[in-house]
Amino acid sequence: MNSIIDLVQASPADAPVIGAPGRKSLTYGGLAAQIETTVRDLNGFGVGRNDRVALVLPNGPEMAAAFLAASAGASAAPLNPAYKKDEFAFYLKDLGAKVVIVEAGSTSPALEAAADLGVPVLSISWDETDPAGAFRFDPSDLSGVPGQTGWSEGADEALVLHTSGTTSRPKVVPLSTRNVLASARNIGASLALTSDDVGLSIMPLFHIHGLIASLLASVAAGAHVVCTPGFNALKFFGWVEETNPTWYTAVPTMHQAILSRAARNTGIVENARLRFARSSSSSLPPPVMAELEAVLGCPVIEAYGMTEAAHQMACNPLPPVARKPGTVGCAAGPEIAIMDPKGTVLAEGESGEIVIRGPNVFSGYENNPDANATAFSDGWFRTGDLGVLDSDGYLTISGRLKEIINRGGEKIAPREVDDVLQAHPAIDQIVTFALPHDKLGEAVAAVVVYKEGQTADPAELKAYAAERLAAFKVPATIIVRDEIPKGATGKLQRIGLAEKLGLT
Repeated sequence: MNSIIDLVQASPADAPVIGAPGRKSLTYGGLAAQIETTVRDLNGFGVGRNDRVALVLPNGPEMAAAFLAASAGASAAPLNPAYKKDEFAFYLKDLGAKVVIVEAGSTSPALEAAADLGVPVLSISWDETDPAGAFRFDPSDLSGVPGQTGWSEGADEALVLHTSGTTSRPKVVPLSTRNVLASARNIGASLALTSDDVGLSIMPLFHIHGLIASLLASVAAGAHVVCTPGFNALKFFGWVEETNPTWYTAVPTMHQAILSRAARNTGIVENARLRFARSSSSSLPPPVMAELEAVLGCPVIEAYGMTEAAHQMACNPLPPVARKPGTVGCAAGPEIAIMDPKGTVLAEGESGEIVIRGPNVFSGYENNPDANATAFSDGWFRTGDLGVLDSDGYLTISGRLKEIINRGGEKIAPREVDDVLQAHPAIDQIVTFALPHDKLGEAVAAVVVYKEGQTADPAELKAYAAERLAAFKVPATIIVRDEIPKGATGKLQRIGLAEKLGLT
């Protein structure tokens, strides 16, 4: 199978594929028809293979179906609906979007940004009585002849996203059909997904994690995926009760929010049929993993992914194979190695930069030869993450190269400080980060959120850290907040945190 339409048509036509709370599900046959109709319409609008279709749609089943259709016969470019006009203008121009798709009646600032750039806008409609994911284009005067028709396959671009751009201009990451299909199959194999599985999709569908791990991996396995409007801790257990999922995938902050509501929903938890929960996109503290497993009564599988790899690179195995808390598991798709700054692959047990290669790995950033020159070494992609492989092939990530704190020449991995303070009984969340310092260059700082009903004096936390860390690693500043600023996908972000907290 070389295209997304092949995946869809490989499953029984009457099997459910896309669902939503309170809606009837779209079948694989219905999805195939939706994709065929959508691509035919896009061709009529002058959009074909390798043309970029910006998707500015709310999270949910229609966004899921629109992504699958756009990537099947063009290139999907999902954008965060929460962007402001200037952000939309930047991304639409940078991507060279051929069209923008919005929901009927949209008031998104993307409309004004598209108008300024001369990018045509198409709107889609659906009724709540339609199967989840079914939609139609509203009448449009747009017409044209696409450069290339047919299904996207192989090297044809299926998905294009930007890196987060926390320290520099965001880079364009084109992902081929081959890349995304390989990653979807890798994830399905890691999680042993079958047509009996029902995934609860709570991740944003403008991010690689939700698009590939939650959605496309389910489709590749012939499974059923229930698309929610986005994560909501207050509604999560109601969705579990209604849709009876076998698994879900989320970022650690979401898992922690789920834990905070679990005690109010013990009956639902006891009756749930969760086979596992998956965590990715940032490190899951081992104490949180242990509590989540105890509360949900199922294994928690931590995985490691990034946009440039079409998401998954490593994954902890399902039982009965050992899971190692604190690691992101073993290579789960691409090859993984550890490399020194000179490009030499290191032996097991040696720390260095994590590098990957395989069919799910992109071929390079768009129009950015300087970035590509440093990102690739002898066929390996340099992830920018630091880590070590143990004798069993399990990978431990110690941090990002760009996140390393340089305190007067002493290099500190903030993840190490996080792991120590996370074990303090009062701490619910912690992020260690670099704070500019006039003499040392950078000092160690941390922001913490306490567990409900718990508290601790920052001086107590520093003393706790001092008993377990070298003096230069102990945070000089500990800030207490009710909430830590997060990125659009719910990830806690170290880079730029000092500025977000008003400390610079």
